Amino acid sequence: MRTGLPVVLVVALLAAGVGAYRFEWGPRYLPGLVADPATEPEAVLPPAGLELPAWAEPAPVAQPLASAGTLDPDRVARALRRPLADPDLGPHVVGAVSTLDPASPTWSTADDTYVPASTTKLLTMGAALATLGPDHRFTTRVVRGDRPRDVVLVGGGDPLLASQPLTVEERAATYPERADVATLALATAEALGGSGRVRVRYDDGLFTGPTDNPAWRRDYVPDDVVSPITALMVDGGLEPDGDSRSDDPSLAAARAFADALRAAGMTVAGEPRPATAPDGADQLASVEGAPLGEVVERILDVSDNEGAEVVGHQVGLAVSGEGSFAAGASAVLSTLAGLGVDTSGDQVLDGSGLSRRNRVTTATMLGLLRLAAGPGHDDLRSLVTGVPVAGWTGSLTYRFSDGPPVALGLVRAKTGTLTGVHALAGLAVGRDGVPLVFVLGADRVAAEDGLAAQDALDRAAGALAACRCAAASG
Repeated sequence: MRTGLPVVLVVALLAAGVGAYRFEWGPRYLPGLVADPATEPEAVLPPAGLELPAWAEPAPVAQPLASAGTLDPDRVARALRRPLADPDLGPHVVGAVSTLDPASPTWSTADDTYVPASTTKLLTMGAALATLGPDHRFTTRVVRGDRPRDVVLVGGGDPLLASQPLTVEERAATYPERADVATLALATAEALGGSGRVRVRYDDGLFTGPTDNPAWRRDYVPDDVVSPITALMVDGGLEPDGDSRSDDPSLAAARAFADALRAAGMTVAGEPRPATAPDGADQLASVEGAPLGEVVERILDVSDNEGAEVVGHQVGLAVSGEGSFAAGASAVLSTLAGLGVDTSGDQVLDGSGLSRRNRVTTATMLGLLRLAAGPGHDDLRSLVTGVPVAGWTGSLTYRFSDGPPVALGLVRAKTGTLTGVHALAGLAVGRDGVPLVFVLGADRVAAEDGLAAQDALDRAAGALAACRCAAASG
């Protein structure tokens, strides 16, 4: 019976120290997570003249564990009783656990609806992969304007578009690749002959509606918690200082493009101004971003709010022709429903999970995770490969330090964190070798108990990794 487990079993190999793997987001983007060269093994080339034997498939040393199973809800209840009863989790705690087998029983709490926080990103990314496909790339273009010396920078909604190209050192340590407006400017200057006078215009009309989600707290954008969302953003809306966010990301992107044109030898007149690219305009240059599957991995691993919102708008465009918060959220739910995921009890108002008005059932999360990790949906696999690994990558790099050691490397989960809200949704490989899909959440946590609540959820996920919670079947 094919179960789609090769991706999940990679996690078990990680725990055993086989094939060490870590996303390298690069020193420019996440300097705090870049390995310290002083503590990393030195890269040593093999001696000259050394001849290594050809690779041969080794004989198995043991029979593989059964990879499919039927959940025993009583075992799950016993495993989770103590960690989910932790008073630091507050008065509203939800949980649900099942296996990859759609016919398996599910253990769940009586109330299964919760504020999903950033676990919402799983829904957004799943819908994007299903709608656009993991190989889809977003394109940023430059076309001729209505007036002879006008060039129009046209935003294509690339969530990872950068202002500057990577250095050689950064390129070797950055995943995924980034398109950038400086490279686009060089290509544009070349198309224009390398010199001359131009005016820069910019078109971010691919997305419509407000740039600040009405369902967010009013202070999120003004206080630089999240950038305004447009179809033309560089560096996720961050200013060059890396701390503050631009009030007008589209204008900031156009300014970066204009500066790069000047550096390429062009004379740029005045400030960039908004405009609409003429229909059928001649294209001067373009750059393509990374494949969507890789973008999804990055967004999930580091919980990129701006990236998730841009991708959510893209889902809206693909489904209804409208790239907005409302259209994106609606399209995400309709797309998941089309995959057979039960979304009947859900209310989703954004793509990132920043809205406290979002409500999602644990059945929705379990259904999507089961599809992504099981057979028949390779297009969704980036949901599994992208979520953080306990004690290893992304937003779980420094968590699970106090939980069961068995959880390290064997729990993959998307985190969800707002003040008073904490959640985990992902997969754990149990002691019997059977993968479990799970959702855990607490959305009425006292502010002062936040870290303790996270630890309690980590212990609960670790308890699943330590549990023989399924009766293995053929």
